Amino acid sequence: MPEILPYILQFYDKEVAVLISRKYGYSIMDAYRKFLFSKTYKMLSNPELEMWEFSPAGIFDMWESEIVTGDPRNSAYIRID
Repeated sequence: MPEILPYILQFYDKEVAVLISRKYGYSIMDAYRKFLFSKTYKMLSNPELEMWEFSPAGIFDMWESEIVTGDPRNSAYIRID
């Protein structure tokens, strides 16, 4: 099973937290916490899902879908219609 390198997660942590902070007006630390405790982050941390192939904007869209619908899988990036 592949392992996600810490620097990959750190990259997404920073980039997605900045996107959350800019759009919703949270402090960067609050945005960081909201992301770290989300289902989206849990999915990103799972090496079997290989979500590091998505851009930070895609991961942010998944997080935002989770906030709106309760499930990051409702994101247009991964939803199958």
